[in-house]
Parts: sequence; C-alpha cells; structure tokens
Amino acid sequence: MFADAVRAAGHAAPRVLAWRDVLRGRYAFGPGELVRIDSPGENAEVDRLLRDTDDPARVEGTALWHRRFTAAVREVTAAAHRAGAVTTADPEDVAVMFDKRRCHARLAAAGVPVPPALKGPVNGWDGLREQLKAARVPRAFVKPAHGSSASGVVALAMAGGGRVRATTSVETTADGRLYNSLRVRHYTSESEVAALVDALAPDGIHVERWLPKASQGGRAADLRVVVIAGRATHAVVRTSRHPMTNLHLGGARGDLDTARAAIRAAGGSFADVLDVAERAAACFPGTLCVGVDILPATGWRRFAVGEVNAFGDLLPRLTGLPGSGAEGLDTYAAQVAVAPAAARRAEHKKHPKQQKRQKYQEHQECQKHQEHHHDTTD
Repeated sequence: MFADAVRAAGHAAPRVLAWRDVLRGRYAFGPGELVRIDSPGENAEVDRLLRDTDDPARVEGTALWHRRFTAAVREVTAAAHRAGAVTTADPEDVAVMFDKRRCHARLAAAGVPVPPALKGPVNGWDGLREQLKAARVPRAFVKPAHGSSASGVVALAMAGGGRVRATTSVETTADGRLYNSLRVRHYTSESEVAALVDALAPDGIHVERWLPKASQGGRAADLRVVVIAGRATHAVVRTSRHPMTNLHLGGARGDLDTARAAIRAAGGSFADVLDVAERAAACFPGTLCVGVDILPATGWRRFAVGEVNAFGDLLPRLTGLPGSGAEGLDTYAAQVAVAPAAARRAEHKKHPKQQKRQKYQEHQECQKHQEHHHDTTD
C-alpha cells in the first residue's frame, strides 16, 4: 500500500529491501534516497534471525527480538546517513516505542496522561500479586515489555478469596510454551495464571492499572490516532467484546461520528483527543509517523495514552480527518506527501551535540558491523 501511494504521487516505485537480507547485511543506500523502515511482519526466517524461533506464533523471545531488531535499525540508519540518505524514523525513538516501560516513562515525564503503572521489575506471579495488592490495584493489564499486536497481553482481574481471572489470546501448551491465538480465552485457575505470568516475566513485563474504557454499542471502545509530521491526520474507533480491541482478535471499527457526539455530550471536544495524541507523538520528534492508542475513560470524559506504535499506520481505506491536511488521503499517501520535507527538516533541526553523538554512534555501529555482523549470521 505504501508502494502504491508512492507511485500514485508520481514517483518511481520504491526500492524494497527485505528484512531477511537486511539482517544478513545485504543492503546499501544511495545519496538522496529516502529510507522508510517498516515492520518485520510475520516471517519465519526473519523471526529465527531476530529471536531464534521460526514460529511467529510463539510469544516468548521478545527481549532478544528487541535487542536484535533495534540494533539492526541503528545499523541501517547509520548506513543510510553515511551514504547521504534521509531516514523517516529515529532509531532511539523506535527502541523506546518498542519498550513499553520506557515509552510509558517518557510519556509520563512529558505530562502526557497515561494509566498508572507499577514501578520496578516484576519477576513473576508471586511478586506481581504482592505489588498489585500493595498498590491496591485489583485490575491490571500485564503486557510483555517488547510485545506488539496484543501478543502476550493479559487483562487481569483479582478478587477476594484468591479468585482471579485472566483474559488473553495466549494459548498455553502442556509443556508450558506460549502461543498467540486468534481466540480470546479466560483463565480462572490461579495455578494457570501463575504459570502464564511466570513464563512472560523473563522477557520483561509492564503492568498498568486497567482503566475502565468508554463503550460504543455495548462494546469496549478506544481510538487509534495516526500522527504524521506532528499533526493528527487519521483516527479510527476500535470496539470489542473483550478488553483488547485489536481487529485480528475480533475487534471491529466503530463509528467516529458517534464517538465525537459522545465526547461533546460529556462536555469535551474531539480536539482534546487529537491534542493528547499529538503531545504523545511529540515525545518522538525524530519519527515521521506514529500510531497513538487513546483510551477514553467511561463516559468519554477523559483520555489517556495506552501505547505509541512505531508501525501504527496500517489502516486500509481510512482517509484523513477534516482540517488535517490529509483529506482524501490514506495514511500512506499522507506520509508520501510530507515525508521528504519533514525528514529533511528533522535532519537540519538536530542540535550540534546530537549530530556529534550520532556520528559517534554511527562510527561505533560501523565498527561493530565490520567486526561481527550481528549474532545471527550463519
């Protein structure tokens, strides 16, 4: 879809570098090229290179994935800059967005509203249970620190008498391995929940208070807002019968006009939603486009940021918001329209110290690349 948008704008078809080749060091850039880094997606060979498994459905291994993926993004960015190419994503921004703990901390430090979160490491079920009890948080979202697309996410509810209920798309096998499933299920045995959390903990988990969401048509609702070059351009309502609203888990697009009306009825303005999204995106100034997940509280009166996604622009057939400058354009066409100018402005705005630090980092990455390209090569 991005390639279609490039061609539709009258440009030559983009040159596509497959992640399997990038991870093996088979890539190069030319002066003046604009480099867009996209999601590795679900590919068995790429998964093996990034986290030593050839089954994309496996949940475990996200810490290793994060380490190798962010190293690759840094190397690609350094190589692009050495060649005189321009990139649309900052590697440190990407690294933070793919670490829910660091992303939450960055947003909170900037005054962006976020759900309260547990502080410090969570090493397993026993520690999690005690920390939630001490914080008086009976309902929480337990998220793999480096997960995406709701992989491994657990909506946890605890009650008196040791009762517990975990809602998740994770399927646990008899030998304790975790797999993503398209079916959301419930675990109500503490031993099952403990085994699940204990299996997630080694890769790192981020735990937030479960904020009751607003509803639309009797279904839980949230919003994905795409921010391009600092401006909120696209928004979609996502609804679900489950706590997770991801479309691949049975979620469905809601009605944006109905959400706007509910916000007005509550005494607010949809502009408040867009403002929160733009403030979140401003925490990642080196990245052209991010997808911000907005959590509307019950009654559509308040809004918090659940996540900021580095690759959150996959919203087929969705055109820009009125007044956004992206009217009639999908998320990809909107990026194509502003990418060259925005990317070059970002390059020119860098502080001299940042430029010096970047050159040093690029030099280090270059040396590392030459000495031992990844720990994933054959």
